[in-house]
Amino acid sequence: MSDIYNFKQVSDILACAGQPREGQLQSIADDSYKVVINLGLADGKYALADEAASVAELGLAYHHLPIIFDDPQLSELTEFIRLMNEHSHQKTLVHCAANYRASAFTGLYLFATEILNQHEMQEFIEDVWQPDGI
Repeated sequence: MSDIYNFKQVSDILACAGQPREGQLQSIADDSYKVVINLGLADGKYALADEAASVAELGLAYHHLPIIFDDPQLSELTEFIRLMNEHSHQKTLVHCAANYRASAFTGLYLFATEILNQHEMQEFIEDVWQPDGI
């Protein structure tokens, strides 16, 4: 899994990463992941042609929440937290293009569920990137 761009293992059942390549999706399934949540845009230069179909073909649940990088919305975070809670007992990979949105939303989820405190959440996110005020 470490060959996926900016891959970060969070726990036994949660990871976040940059965009997996088509050939890496099989590795995700082979590693017992059951859910893929994509926060990237479908028309971005890093997006796969039809990730939903590729993931479904592997028997995994797929959710796409396209988050505009410089304009994330509270409603999108709320939906992300709902999805994470829905799949809380399933091995889940959260990704976007470079693991910036994915690490930020995953960190906020871990904070919202009191797994991380505010300082730990900030360290979690900054382990991947240095966010600005947005």
